[in-house]
Amino acid sequence: MKTITRWVRNLLIFFFTSTILSVVILKYIPVYITPLMLIRCAEAMIDGKTPEINHRWVPLERINHNLPQAVMASEDNLFLKHKGFDLEQIQKAQIEAQEGKRQRGASTISQQTARNVFLWQKRSWVRKGLEAYFTFLIEAFWGKERIMEVYLNSIEMGDGIYGADAVARINFDTTPDKLTKSQSAYIAVSLPNPRVRDSGHPTTRMKKMHKTILKRMKQIDEFPRDVCAQ
Repeated sequence: MKTITRWVRNLLIFFFTSTILSVVILKYIPVYITPLMLIRCAEAMIDGKTPEINHRWVPLERINHNLPQAVMASEDNLFLKHKGFDLEQIQKAQIEAQEGKRQRGASTISQQTARNVFLWQKRSWVRKGLEAYFTFLIEAFWGKERIMEVYLNSIEMGDGIYGADAVARINFDTTPDKLTKSQSAYIAVSLPNPRVRDSGHPTTRMKKMHKTILKRMKQIDEFPRDVCAQ
């Protein structure tokens, strides 16, 4: 019994030490690759395709202010106010699930960042628990600006396209510091399903959603302009 107790204790010490250390390290160095990128490569090889990763890290000051404003308007309008979790949206999602309605996404930008950088995409209670744990850590150690910087550099924005630099170059033939409000809103519209919704070639439905995002961008708190390209 003592051996088992010691083994469990050592395992917990290793888990907490390694995860906290990883979060602290990634506060200061770029995130060049994520689990999702590797998963997509594996999926491509299984399908007999050539894996493709279009990704280049750029600091937040080289990403136009329009893009964080657009993703907040689309994905998480309370990003600057909450501590990692939007409890109201979580409660609404739970009620709708109980009523048998289509399941909505209630993940904040912080939760999505934690999942993209440290975990896998497939839903399970284990992943949800770890996601909450890593969300708490990055909120505590990184802060909002770093979370947004990692989010905009790591999130999937198209088939084989990851981050603001890649989507700006491939879909709009520009650089992330020159993304317009309209282009940023189209990127935000694509995020729930970026391999289906092509921000560079929007459908009629995407154009309607685009107008909604542009309106919301004016209604939410401003992301700090002094840390982004203007």
